[in-house]
Parts: sequence; structure tokens; C-alpha cells
Amino acid sequence: MRTPLMALASVREMQQLPPQARAAMRALLNDLRKDAKAKAERSWKANKGPLACYRKAVSVYAGHTARLLRDEAVACAEDAPR
Repeated sequence: MRTPLMALASVREMQQLPPQARAAMRALLNDLRKDAKAKAERSWKANKGPLACYRKAVSVYAGHTARLLRDEAVACAEDAPR
């Protein structure tokens, strides 16, 4: 399944960043993903469903965005038709 983020024009711009910048953004997004996932689990256990859903969505989109910045994803995007 492809992430809906692939359809955004700004994704290509992000993929053209230097490798060090992409790595720093990936680290930030992965930290955000882990934090949001942990908070979603705590919210769910505290019976705060809407907040848990919001935090889970943040976690998923942060993870998807981080994956788009991997070197393999950049190489695939360069081969894809525009």
C-alpha cells in the first residue's frame, strides 16, 4: 500500500535535501512517531479514545514521512515517472 503522502509535490523537494539533512529529519520524525505511539497507548488505557486516535494518527504519519526520506525511497522516487 502506498502512502497518500507520495502524491504531495513537497515530498519530492524533501527527497532532494542533502543526505545529512534527510537523516536529521528522519531521526526527528522517528522520535515523534515513538513518542506519539506511547502517548496513544497511555490515552487508550485511560479511556481517552479521541485523544488516542489523534496521537495514533500522528504516529502513523510521522512514520510514513520518515520512510519517504530513506535513501531507498529517494532512489525509487528518482526512477518513478513524473
